[in-house]
Amino acid sequence: MNNNNYCLILAGGNGSRLWPVSRTTYPKQFMDLLGTGKSLLQQAYDRLAQFIDPSHIYVSTNVQYLPIIHKQLPQVDDAHILEEPLRRGTLAAVAWGTVVIAKENPNAKVFVSPSDHLIMKEASFEKDVLSALEFVGSHDCLLVTGMHPSRPETGYGYMQIDDEQQVGERFYPVKSFTEKPNEDFANIFLQEGNFYWNTGLFYFNVNVMLRKLYDLVPEYQVEIPRMMAEAEFGESKSAPDFFSRLPNLNIDVSILEKSNNVYMQQGQFEWADLGTWASIHDDAPADENGNVLLNTKAYLYESKNNIIRLSEGRTAVVKGLNDYVIAEEGEILMICPRADAAAMRKMHTDTKFS
Repeated sequence: MNNNNYCLILAGGNGSRLWPVSRTTYPKQFMDLLGTGKSLLQQAYDRLAQFIDPSHIYVSTNVQYLPIIHKQLPQVDDAHILEEPLRRGTLAAVAWGTVVIAKENPNAKVFVSPSDHLIMKEASFEKDVLSALEFVGSHDCLLVTGMHPSRPETGYGYMQIDDEQQVGERFYPVKSFTEKPNEDFANIFLQEGNFYWNTGLFYFNVNVMLRKLYDLVPEYQVEIPRMMAEAEFGESKSAPDFFSRLPNLNIDVSILEKSNNVYMQQGQFEWADLGTWASIHDDAPADENGNVLLNTKAYLYESKNNIIRLSEGRTAVVKGLNDYVIAEEGEILMICPRADAAAMRKMHTDTKFS
């Protein structure tokens, strides 16, 4: 294993788009949504530990999830669990993780991985990750894994590449980013051929990321030196008071979209972001009628293209229902058209069950 290869797993999100199954108190990354016997977080960690030194894997999470992390990943020591005292977006989590890793190894190359993705063809995934880490070790750039779109998906971000300026094997400069386009634009992107889904899997060497943070986000010009001092003299696993001073920002918007040296690696594995009910339906295994059963027993009659996920021990019996989500967790049962994301958000807000 390469001594300079590191990974930061982001596991602090509240998974609200998969409500009511994913709740603030127990979000989706800690669930076994597909009935594999392991949570999405456990799968992510085990997958990475096959080819990245476990002592080089860090997990960033909100403090309220620490008991869950300790239970699900008992092999990870406290020093490798980076606590977020409050939510400040992916930028703050990545910044603090970068500072902690840079303190340990100034030559570190970092792979940032969400904890709630579905990854298949793991041999290809390993090859791609190692190739990407090697790329950022020899290029002054940021790197994102992109997937060629298979449908006009409106729930993913897109990257447009300069496909005439290929560098090495499957690496391309990124020309532009578009966050969650409407259906018309998603269809155009699909037809153009040089637009790729932004997977949220990205890479950098620590020196490039620290420089980007300092140059592109004004608040970090003050906070980066403070973070470095805290990492040097404080208890690195516990993010201190500076988190409250950080803006709530997404790293894509704050860093990637403002940088002129971003590259994309064309991914060769199979990937899905299990972020919404619609994306789960499109990417999870389905029966011959397009019904997706998430670790749930069901008897379905004249029913197509539904997603069903009930609490353990419950059975669904459904007739004559098409294109719906039936989702239950605790005291909430939601039944809603699968494509009506706005209605799901309203239900979440109106019921006040987070």
